[in-house]
Amino acid sequence: MFQIDKTIVSEEIIDNDFVCNLTACKGACCVDGEYGAPLEEGETEILVDIFDKVKPYLRPEGVAAIMDQGAFVKGEDGEWETPLVNKSECAYVIFDDKGITKCGIEAAYLDGAVSWRKPVSCHLYPVRTREYSEFTAVNYHRWEICDPACQLGKELKVPIYKFVKDALIRKFGAAWYQELEEVAREKTKS
Repeated sequence: MFQIDKTIVSEEIIDNDFVCNLTACKGACCVDGEYGAPLEEGETEILVDIFDKVKPYLRPEGVAAIMDQGAFVKGEDGEWETPLVNKSECAYVIFDDKGITKCGIEAAYLDGAVSWRKPVSCHLYPVRTREYSEFTAVNYHRWEICDPACQLGKELKVPIYKFVKDALIRKFGAAWYQELEEVAREKTKS
């Protein structure tokens, strides 16, 4: 672990490789599990504000779940998260013609319908953050469904922190990321 500003960062994001391999996993991280995507406080209102523009991109069952549960819900841990369809996939999930999971919010973003890409927790994955009173923890979340991503990352020699560069900059800023790169450079020298 090392510190950058008010974050405590796991060295695992430097030491491990990762590149999403959607042809292998089909985006299982968006459909497996028991919880929706974690949301930051400000993201809840964004979901409400953009719903009408995102709605045309979503599946009918996703729209129904959002209409029934709301654009966001409070999870069992007391934190905000996206609602689920049938206690399984995220309500904002869509599938392409190959059965690969995509984000309906991101599809709207890529079309220019909205200016918000998706929840930062989704953008950061497999990095997870947790806010504490004095600092933010930045960790690698291991999940066996991502084994193909670990293998592809190893083949391509892409460390996690480089794979999620844009998301880390979005979350913490360019100066923070530059400091992370410096830590990684120093670590590889030793």
